[in-house]
Amino acid sequence: MHFDLFNGDADGILSLLQLRLAKPKSSTLITGVKRDIQLLKRVNAVAGDSITVLDISLDKNAEPLALLLQAGVTVEYFDHHQADKLTPHPNLTAHINTAANCCTALLVDNYLAGRYRRWAIVAAYGDNVVAVADKLAKQAGLTNRQAQQLRELGTLLNYNSYGDSVSDLHIAPTQLFSQLLPYACPLDFIAASDSPFRFLQQAFAEDMALAQQIQPLHVGEHSAVYDLGSQPWSRRISGVFGNTLANRYPRRAHAVLTGNADGSHRVSVRAPLANKIGADTLCSQFVGGGGRQAAAGINRLPAAQLSQFIQALINQYS
Repeated sequence: MHFDLFNGDADGILSLLQLRLAKPKSSTLITGVKRDIQLLKRVNAVAGDSITVLDISLDKNAEPLALLLQAGVTVEYFDHHQADKLTPHPNLTAHINTAANCCTALLVDNYLAGRYRRWAIVAAYGDNVVAVADKLAKQAGLTNRQAQQLRELGTLLNYNSYGDSVSDLHIAPTQLFSQLLPYACPLDFIAASDSPFRFLQQAFAEDMALAQQIQPLHVGEHSAVYDLGSQPWSRRISGVFGNTLANRYPRRAHAVLTGNADGSHRVSVRAPLANKIGADTLCSQFVGGGGRQAAAGINRLPAAQLSQFIQALINQYS
């Protein structure tokens, strides 16, 4: 058997899309919402089986990965998150780059020699690697309007990945992948009469309008913090709202909070675009925190630690 494991965001879905457009393969799909990254523990694989992993932290999956490799399962791993626990193994092929201006879809694009470059551009836009996406769009000969269409699509696909569970999302990631798979070009997907593009457009606009009414808990020259509360719309918009703030204020770090059922906060951090480092260092100071230099998060920040977190954010980017 073969298993495809992928993050449910734009980067994860479009990384797998590129691979399966180039190399069609029957597989069992395992994914979830954006923060659902401990996917390898859900794989029931045996010797002779194979797994492709896309856009989930190796460090967060190190233990089940080691067990699967020891059991004789072959694994190919594409990712751009922390991989300090990466250990060479004959059954493991790893394509990992943790640079701030990289995303998993760009690693797959390089692996496939640019065969489905337009989908990689969509993913880069969705992951807020905008400068790289703009450069690739120009190199690909896209018009400004086409590039903007790909940017909007990437934003919408990423927006659809945020939530506490798949029930918070408008479209389940496995369903969305299946809807994208018939299209070798994202512009064709956007233009298709049965595409969910326009549905996501409207839903995104409604959620963003609510987020833009929220006043910050803290705002300064170098950092800002927003608490969106605990509603399905706030969970859906949290990540893309953070990207929007990062693009609007490129010299400021941003933290966007949403509420968990136990009263704790889920935290999404964006480093300043002008200095895309430190988000992982900041979040790793708190239990359950981690991520990348440019973007990181904390799954459950106790309410009692909110002031401590805000001060840590200020100190990190002062």
